[in-house]
Amino acid sequence: MNHVNLIGKVSSLPKVTNMENGRRVAKFTMSTKEIFLDQEGNTKSRSNWHILTAWGKWVKVLEELAEIGTELAIEGRLISRFYSSEGKKKFISEVEVNDLIIL
Repeated sequence: MNHVNLIGKVSSLPKVTNMENGRRVAKFTMSTKEIFLDQEGNTKSRSNWHILTAWGKWVKVLEELAEIGTELAIEGRLISRFYSSEGKKKFISEVEVNDLIIL
């Protein structure tokens, strides 16, 4: 099963692109924080950044309400793909948003 749940903060404003077929897509990043204990028992935190894409009604919601620092709960799926840049093959993974809640 391909299912992703994230709770974090918007770390880049959504960039909206109009596709040739009339569909719109919003791409943005979000950061999540995980808290853990190190080997000595000290509390540490680590941030992770995620690339997200949103389609349909979520594009308008993000355009109107998402600002840097906005806290979101995201439900989606992981998408992986290859592309070429400057003659080199590159790999990217991103979360495709199925549902979101602004917290």
